[in-house]
Amino acid sequence: MFCGILSLKASSLTIWRGDGKGTGMKAYYHLPGLFEFYELYRLFLPLFRAHREYFYDWCEIGSVYGAPADCLWGGGRVGFGEADAREVAALLRDTGVSARLTFSNLCLRPEHLPDKKCHELCRLFSRDAGVQHGVIVASDLLVRELRARYPELYLVSSTTKVLRDFEDFERELRRGEFRFVVPDFRLNTEAERLLQLPREMKAKVELLCNECCWLECPERRACYENVSRKNLGEDVPDHVCCSPTASRGYRFSDAMESPAFIGLREILSVFGPGGISHYKIEGRSLGSAVVLEFLLYYMTKPEYQLRVREAIYLDSSLDLF
Repeated sequence: MFCGILSLKASSLTIWRGDGKGTGMKAYYHLPGLFEFYELYRLFLPLFRAHREYFYDWCEIGSVYGAPADCLWGGGRVGFGEADAREVAALLRDTGVSARLTFSNLCLRPEHLPDKKCHELCRLFSRDAGVQHGVIVASDLLVRELRARYPELYLVSSTTKVLRDFEDFERELRRGEFRFVVPDFRLNTEAERLLQLPREMKAKVELLCNECCWLECPERRACYENVSRKNLGEDVPDHVCCSPTASRGYRFSDAMESPAFIGLREILSVFGPGGISHYKIEGRSLGSAVVLEFLLYYMTKPEYQLRVREAIYLDSSLDLF
């Protein structure tokens, strides 16, 4: 019996296989910054395909997610991506990677549904015959719109819904509209219950790995709603984070100390062998340099991390900060 991720962290140290050989599992990572970090992925995605030996053979790129700046349907983070959507689509088509439009606004109303920019993005990605793309969504109003207008796009239930109650999460998994469901990161600590889900439910589970927010946060949904209202152009004050370490900002080292952190040990020793294959990496509001550290940690064999760093850092066209 599994007994929660705190004890799993301690016990997994003795059984973790660092390279994943012989496990027969696959981990699909869903990476941040589709539009925000296009220049990084313009280098990294071809490198991942051309030098597969640099990377763990048990891991794959499930998707890259994000939204352009000033995107009405956007949520989760205030988008700042400036990349041209056609160039983004072409890169993913060439590398065979799925795009996910992050349209996870919690506060949409009927008058927001005709937004021209968002429909143009949906049309662009729904027409790609080579790779199926998706949309991360939080509003049932938008779910109905997308299913009616763009059935080619698969849907992902957003973590911005803050599904913290396990029964609510199970109900969401039963919904046929969604291919994947991302619960609140605090459900990561419910390892035993996650691994006891039926196989068809576990196939839809996507766990948020590297959240830095504190477990006791009472205002996570309020924070997401504030971002949603800003994306709608409403004049609302910034949400003030109540975390005792808010002034530090995001630090990967802090995220690693969280009881809800899912690292390589947890993926290879617990969740992967237990039938959960999909993992979301957050980072849209961070910089390219931090996102690169995630790519190195989660995907790159230690003996090749320097080569990957050099391939990225030495390209003078990329502003890593």
